[in-house]
Amino acid sequence: MKGIVIKYNEKNINTDLIIPARYLNKSDPEHLAKHCMEDLDPNFHEKKRKLDATILVGGSNFGSGSSREQAPISLKAAGIKCVIAPTFARIFFRNSINIALPVIEFSNINEFNSGDVLQIDLDEGMLINQTTDKKFDIKKVPKFIQEIIRQNGLVNFAKKKLTEN
Repeated sequence: MKGIVIKYNEKNINTDLIIPARYLNKSDPEHLAKHCMEDLDPNFHEKKRKLDATILVGGSNFGSGSSREQAPISLKAAGIKCVIAPTFARIFFRNSINIALPVIEFSNINEFNSGDVLQIDLDEGMLINQTTDKKFDIKKVPKFIQEIIRQNGLVNFAKKKLTEN
């Protein structure tokens, strides 16, 4: 996986900041995407577009707050292909995996800036900042989680498993 970073240093970016509750009247991912990160940064979409960013880097306890699945759905629908943070709220982490949005715990987010190009190898547990030419070890993503991501989510993964037997 390769992409460009959009970075927010704030800790505790909660689900209300990712997708405000006032927009949960519709479940359409495109509707959610339009309002993604709006309360944290009203210019999120413009910044993301200018950078052509697909990797969001955030502070610790990312995705805290309510258990709403719409938070990772809105990020993915907005074009985010991976989220990196020192720590994640566990329900956000699980919801992200369930919809095939990779989340990577990496403590030293100071190594990245908006606009950096990152190469991520989930198999090898390697993250390369191609802008600074620095390599970092990350926790290897278990094979079954990689398979959930490859199958585009837990539902598709489960369907495949059921049809294999």
